[in-house]
Amino acid sequence: MIAEDSVLLRIGIVKVLESEGYEVAAAVGDAEALLAAVEEHRPQIVVADVRMPPGFADEGVRAALMIRRQWPDTAVVLLSQFVEERYAADLLAKNTSGVGYLLKQRVANVDEFVEALHRVAQGGTALDPEVVAQLLLRRDSDPLHRLTPRERDVLALMAEGRSNTAIAESLVVSDSAVSKHINSILTKLDLPPAEETHRRVLAVLRFLEVSQ
Repeated sequence: MIAEDSVLLRIGIVKVLESEGYEVAAAVGDAEALLAAVEEHRPQIVVADVRMPPGFADEGVRAALMIRRQWPDTAVVLLSQFVEERYAADLLAKNTSGVGYLLKQRVANVDEFVEALHRVAQGGTALDPEVVAQLLLRRDSDPLHRLTPRERDVLALMAEGRSNTAIAESLVVSDSAVSKHINSILTKLDLPPAEETHRRVLAVLRFLEVSQ
């Protein structure tokens, strides 16, 4: 399901997703129509603009949070014109799976966009690399300062939602090296032993400075 007030962009996203085999249940232009369509169609994933009519403020974010409360199995990806990482934090604070926050420019790279949507639809996360980059510049407090530069690189890619293999390919290192870095990150962030995926999410939340 698509919610985007720009008609051209909305049509473009629909075309991209349909060409990749997605069935688009509805494409709407405001948050109120989005909530009504979700209630009617119960989609697997929603792609919504952060700012929509009538106020062009945070209508898309508030609609996304409501969707996650009422239909927690529905994955949500927010699209934004600019980096506003607090919206990603708000979304992750409510639920740690099936969420994404991407810049609209990311839609132009069809492969990356579709891969991110697929990851979120499967219960993962997808944070735009530019959002992660700004977070790295702003967050320099305990316990993140304990991390080495390479560990911060790994954590940034984890925050984007990348798998170990994808991280290894990006950094040109082995899978085992990535695993060692992640174990070190989890230890330095004082995260207790637990189910692996849960610990990864906690590490990303710590990175975003979001309290659960």
